[in-house]
Amino acid sequence: MTTPHTDRPLAAVHVDAATEHFWTQAKEGLLCTRRCTSCGKVHWYPRALCPFCMGDTEWCSLSGLGTIYSVSVTRRAGPIPYAIAYVTLDEGITMLTNIVDCDLDDLKIGQRVEVTFKPAEGGATVPMFKPA
Repeated sequence: MTTPHTDRPLAAVHVDAATEHFWTQAKEGLLCTRRCTSCGKVHWYPRALCPFCMGDTEWCSLSGLGTIYSVSVTRRAGPIPYAIAYVTLDEGITMLTNIVDCDLDDLKIGQRVEVTFKPAEGGATVPMFKPA
């Protein structure tokens, strides 16, 4: 069986003062999050206070490379099948995301992936992952 990926419409993203840098970087093709200035840990999703020690954080770039931790292909939720997955980035954080630009039936836990960016309504780009 084969289920080729098909792009689907993505809703506009909500941009505010806390997320503006993330979306600006995404539009440039860069994935970023925040790192604690006290304990040094990176975390996902980006937020101003460290969830580990409550310290201040600063923006940092990510490699955009990772491994599929868990994946599920959804075929009946709408007219276009899609893959939703947890991806553990090389930096150690795990993101809930979509896997795109591949045959969805070939996806496997442990598979290497890399970030790619898909356009959303309103001109933003959303980070997703494709096989590396």
